Amino acid sequence: MEKTKKDTIATSEKVRLVATWLYEKKAKDLVALDLTKVCTVTESMIVATAANIRQAQAMADHVLAMCALEGFSFLGMDGYKTGQWILVDLNDVFVHIFMDEFRQFYNIEGLWSEGTEIPLPKAPAPSTDKDSDFDS
Repeated sequence: MEKTKKDTIATSEKVRLVATWLYEKKAKDLVALDLTKVCTVTESMIVATAANIRQAQAMADHVLAMCALEGFSFLGMDGYKTGQWILVDLNDVFVHIFMDEFRQFYNIEGLWSEGTEIPLPKAPAPSTDKDSDFDS
């Protein structure tokens, strides 16, 4: 079977792409770690903070929708119903979406501190466009 570009995209590029999708849903404090030398289950992880449960669920939904569009595999999700800590398993990338207090409590970045940080794109600046949809 012939591999498509989506099958061969570098994990670090996939991480950056997923980060942009999370930013589209206003994720905060994104951190990405390369875990190839310290973990046998996945190659990398992204950790993001949501302001509330609905936003956490919206981020998870958006990541899954974009993965479907891009042809990326999705192996599972846990924690969606409560929304306090949602784990999205994209095989080579784990996406952790936390409510702020749960992110601090579990300190997942500390648990995986042996991983190497993957540089991510900066969060887009808040829009100050005066021609928004609300100014009609």
